[in-house]
Amino acid sequence: MKPQLLKLTNTAVSSFSIRRDTVPYVNNHWHYHPEVELIYFKKGTGTQFIGDSVKRFQAGDLVLVGSYLPHYWRFDDIYFEKEVNASADVSVIHFTENFWGNDFLNLPENKLIKTTLDNAKRGIQISGGMAENIEDVLNGLLRAEGPYKIIHLMEALSLIGTSQHINQLSSIGFNYHFEETDTNRINAIYEYSMSNFKSQIRLEEIARVASISPNSFCRFFKSRTGKTYIQFLTEIRIGNACKLLIEEDINLKQICYESGFNNFSSFHKHFKQITGKSPALYQREFLMQSRRLQSA
Repeated sequence: MKPQLLKLTNTAVSSFSIRRDTVPYVNNHWHYHPEVELIYFKKGTGTQFIGDSVKRFQAGDLVLVGSYLPHYWRFDDIYFEKEVNASADVSVIHFTENFWGNDFLNLPENKLIKTTLDNAKRGIQISGGMAENIEDVLNGLLRAEGPYKIIHLMEALSLIGTSQHINQLSSIGFNYHFEETDTNRINAIYEYSMSNFKSQIRLEEIARVASISPNSFCRFFKSRTGKTYIQFLTEIRIGNACKLLIEEDINLKQICYESGFNNFSSFHKHFKQITGKSPALYQREFLMQSRRLQSA
């Protein structure tokens, strides 16, 4: 499974890059790069792929992606519909681990930053109040000049390192070894799966999309991702169910069928396996958290 190598450039006056994206289609494909990526979603929702992790992303999420770890944020279809006024707002920072010199991270004072970057090799997601604190730092970084840019970046990485709400994303066993001939294959599989997960995708169908035989497809997908295609598709469907539980006022059985499941018992079982909660509890906890934030 080969993601695309993305080549990033820095200017003569900056040793690392920071930008603000307000469109949902910047680098909207499965890719990787030698730079570490720190991304904050102020606005936007969709499906997040990091290594072998598949889950929803939403406004307020902050993610640190390590060097060469493949990733892809696919915004929901609503962001691409012309008649709908849905906008993205994303801050993205790219930097190499040694841009401040080969010995900088080995200083005893920088042990926390070094540990944070080591953890980022599997991708880490930060939630809760700490993500909001880091957003303030990133806003300062967008405006900063000269050495203050580096100071703000160090502060953001230090805050991540002290956060008690960190979720490691990709598994330890994720395979980083890619074949050059597979560059477009993974994008085709992902795009087709995201567009058709509400239907029953047959093995012959997805193998045809990947331009390989059904038997070869099973071996190919499992060897590259450590999971079967059915597992992957189930994660996408549960991610959509989470979205509907949060955003739509419809009953659980309708959410089940809208997410591509044929029966409620199967939906309930897979939802609990992946999220650790029942659909009803997931929705209830989200509503309680929303009320707390609104009253704060």
